[in-house]
Amino acid sequence: MLFDSLAKGLRKTIIAGNWKMNKTPSEAKELLEQIAPLVKDAECEVVACVPYVDLATAVEATKGTNIKIGAENCHWEEKGAYTGEISTGMLKEIGVEYVVIGHSERRQYFGETDETVNKRTKAALAAGLKPIVCVGELLWERECNITKEVIGRQIKLDLWDVSAEELKNVVIAYEPVWAIGTGKTATAEQAEEVCEYIRLCLKALYGFEAAQGVTIQYGGSMNDQNAKELLSKPNVDGGLIGGASLVAEKFAAIVAATASEY
Repeated sequence: MLFDSLAKGLRKTIIAGNWKMNKTPSEAKELLEQIAPLVKDAECEVVACVPYVDLATAVEATKGTNIKIGAENCHWEEKGAYTGEISTGMLKEIGVEYVVIGHSERRQYFGETDETVNKRTKAALAAGLKPIVCVGELLWERECNITKEVIGRQIKLDLWDVSAEELKNVVIAYEPVWAIGTGKTATAEQAEEVCEYIRLCLKALYGFEAAQGVTIQYGGSMNDQNAKELLSKPNVDGGLIGGASLVAEKFAAIVAATASEY
């Protein structure tokens, strides 16, 4: 094993829900109130990344709980003529702590590129937010056996000019695009192989110690049934959860699965 398995216990385990375009503010309040008592004794960091219109409600609803709130995107400029965009300063002021950047759906449907992912990541870090930077390969790319080339390129470009000190506040989410919203899931072995490779890429860029400290999530259809096996792998430090994060009991079960992962 290339990395010390004991280091897993020193890294922050993070289970983050990515709600996508779901839940009105009133529905968000109801769901978070259902989740809060179920995860109050969590041994991991619990995050809910919600639509922009839900953010203020979510921050208020989770006051006094251990749930952190994240946004699903941000712009790289502080202000300006960017109709429809939200700045990092806006997010920070209302109490947001995390932000998902470069999700495959943003890349696929809205023209996100590694260059814009990099700009958004640096803006988030400059504002004191913690970016969850998503990387992952398409099914065609996996079938062509270029997964590592794709992942390596994304890591280099998405983290360009991010310092080793800033890296301490970066979370990487590996999300095989072919396993998002499809019901398909990478095997635990496949997830571990790529997460370990991500750590190798980080080692090449930042050194062994820095790479050891980065939280790497798996983000491809992790659910209450497969979470324990995925989380047992040495380089899988949490999950970026889609559909299962919209059901309080299922999300709580994934959070609970972190307690016995070491």
